[in-house]
Amino acid sequence: GEYPYVEPSELLARAAALGQAPLVLVLDGVTDPQNLGALVRSVHVLGGHGVIIQKDRAAPVTPAVVKASAGATELLGIARVTNLVRALEELKEAGVFLCAAVAGNREFPPWRVDLSGPTGLVLGSEGKGLRPLVRRTCDQGVEVPMQGSMLGASLNYAYRVRDDEPN
Repeated sequence: GEYPYVEPSELLARAAALGQAPLVLVLDGVTDPQNLGALVRSVHVLGGHGVIIQKDRAAPVTPAVVKASAGATELLGIARVTNLVRALEELKEAGVFLCAAVAGNREFPPWRVDLSGPTGLVLGSEGKGLRPLVRRTCDQGVEVPMQGSMLGASLNYAYRVRDDEPN
């Protein structure tokens, strides 16, 4: 059947029920089911409380995503929202610090950012990165340090900020 999506507020409630600061992954337009599954699996391994994805122009949870996540889709809440910026603003109102992963923008390295409190990690799409309004809604940018020509080339697409797109 259809995947049982939750509301973003339920992700925060899950963390509160465990007595933990929420860790939420927010994805801006990830379209590849394998990537979505890998990201869900990764946030679960990191001790995260859920993932927020878009309803449009993004991969939904499908059997391919479930398989790529190694079952983590059954252990984490996944919220699917119409307006990602509104969801980010609601997270901020709830006290969640939003950290955008970007590359090559002279942002802070990850080890200089305090992620011990309520945190939302925001990642962009595979080909276009973060939309400008999504990036501006975040509290902090974190530069993904890269070494090696092939690694940098592939990750630049995933994490760059789209300056060429109108707001």
